[in-house]
Amino acid sequence: MRTGAGMDQPGFQEFAVTTRPEDGPARLAALRAKLAEIGLDGFLVPRADAFQGEYVAQHDERLAWLTGFTGSAGFCAVLPSVAGVFIDGRYTVQVRAQVDLEHFTPVGWPKVQLGDWLVEQMPEGGRIGFDPRLHTVEAVEALARKGAPQGIELVAVENPVDAIWEDQPAPPVGPISVHPLELTGEAHDAKRARLAAELTRKGERAAVISLPDSVAWLLNIRGSDIVRNPVPHAVAILHDDGRVALFCDPAKLTDEVRAHLGEAVECRPEAALPEALAALEGPVRLDRSSASVWLKAQLGETEVVLGRDPCVLPKARKNPAEIAGMRAAHLRDGAAMCRFLCWLDAEAPTGRLTEIDVVKRLEQERRHDPMLRDISFETIAGSGPNGAIVHYRVSEASNRPVTPGEILLVDSGGQYADGTTDITRTIATGPVTAEQKACFTRVLQGMIAVSAQRWPVGLTGRDLDALARAPLWRAGQDYDHGTGHGVGAYLSVHEGPQRISRQTDVVLEPGMVLSNEPGYYREGAFGIRIENLIHITEAPDLPGGDAGREMLAFETLTWVPIDRRLIDVALLGDAERGWLDAYHAETLRRIRPLLDNDAAQWLDATTAPL
Repeated sequence: MRTGAGMDQPGFQEFAVTTRPEDGPARLAALRAKLAEIGLDGFLVPRADAFQGEYVAQHDERLAWLTGFTGSAGFCAVLPSVAGVFIDGRYTVQVRAQVDLEHFTPVGWPKVQLGDWLVEQMPEGGRIGFDPRLHTVEAVEALARKGAPQGIELVAVENPVDAIWEDQPAPPVGPISVHPLELTGEAHDAKRARLAAELTRKGERAAVISLPDSVAWLLNIRGSDIVRNPVPHAVAILHDDGRVALFCDPAKLTDEVRAHLGEAVECRPEAALPEALAALEGPVRLDRSSASVWLKAQLGETEVVLGRDPCVLPKARKNPAEIAGMRAAHLRDGAAMCRFLCWLDAEAPTGRLTEIDVVKRLEQERRHDPMLRDISFETIAGSGPNGAIVHYRVSEASNRPVTPGEILLVDSGGQYADGTTDITRTIATGPVTAEQKACFTRVLQGMIAVSAQRWPVGLTGRDLDALARAPLWRAGQDYDHGTGHGVGAYLSVHEGPQRISRQTDVVLEPGMVLSNEPGYYREGAFGIRIENLIHITEAPDLPGGDAGREMLAFETLTWVPIDRRLIDVALLGDAERGWLDAYHAETLRRIRPLLDNDAAQWLDATTAPL
């Protein structure tokens, strides 16, 4: 057992069961009674908060409290005779295990759209309520258009779930801290001036910024209101002269933070936001995909321009200091992963490990790093059939042994002061079948195809997504999640707008960091996913290529061996073998100096050429 910094501290991840399917029916009945009392035929319960980030505090876990479903995306539409729980392909297995299927009906989304479902399920002239703080302008406008021909009325109301949730946790009041200039690479006054100049060019007087990671990026601060995500619950108004009004609980702000923000950033309490919004002179920019209906309503008659959050693209285009931090964090994280995998290879064949043991050990290895601030999400450690649950979270109830011969899927990451990591490795714990090897190799081929690709400037992640799926498609297989998501620099592990997905039209640009994570999942048997983080760079000209044609390519950030025991080498082409051998050689070169003798010898063996 290694010893060192953090080994005796309590873990970041907990394993208690947080919801129970049997709690859902009584809570659903109470909500329906409340809806009848206020004259509504239905109510929408999203997994969202007033800031529209992907992750929410315990205070805002209304969907989980009502239904039992704990996935990171989804919503429930409660009507008198049906309660539809809308989930995407990542959660089709999980939702059936977590909700009472006699009272809640899983609905495959986005294949089934909420508006179409409501039109089918609701009578003409029905009234469905929604909390205007929890829904974006874009979503509500689309829903209103769909329901209008049938006379379905959307009614903004105070949240009735809060009225029946007797032990609802209080909203978080986590302290805000300064993120240093050597890691941000740009002072916040320069960021404010740059974005304000864009507002001026477009004739806009101000922009309302409600995404927590945008506020954190703009002002070079970090927060602690949401576990795993260093962001504050706060709203900012950026004016066209570069001034900012920041609205948050004053208890979050230390003297150091106030001094860092300076005189051009006015700090005001949350209660002052409605008055400040009402006093703005237009045009005022709101992000139609993240600004809530409530925010727009507070602007009253002020002219509103529904555009894009001005921070989103600049934040996605990492500067050299941010990329340097990401590279450094990934090297240290790679060393922690290698120490963990060395330990796992020694212990898994004994049959004494459980999934919780795996999660705890990996966190211990990361905790040796003094720059670790948190894990970047709940570690997924799925053994055998649990690996087929895409966003599986092990609990005391679901914990199962890591049985030798079963495939183990481990998806994890760290929040370091200089970068955010996200890596998945699928590991053989004993002999594997030819079919498992074939499936793993197809996933690997897709991951290599994306990693090695060059493409002309102007393409989107949608243009690259099929590269990762083609080997699986040829075998009649696929996976029901995107191939890659954006990743922040010590910010949210899921960062928009960049993605590798069929559902994106965002152009890929230098500086963006994405995950590359194709997978394959066989329900009740096993799950496979291989994930590296990659960074978009300008590609140099090639001999024989078009002179002057601008091309982009990916730089790999993640350096951890891929389990060769799961590879059917005969299925790989020469270029694929060459890529993997080169990746392993580079992993050895970069990571070996960071390891002690046992892990270094393990790395020597696992990175040997095919």
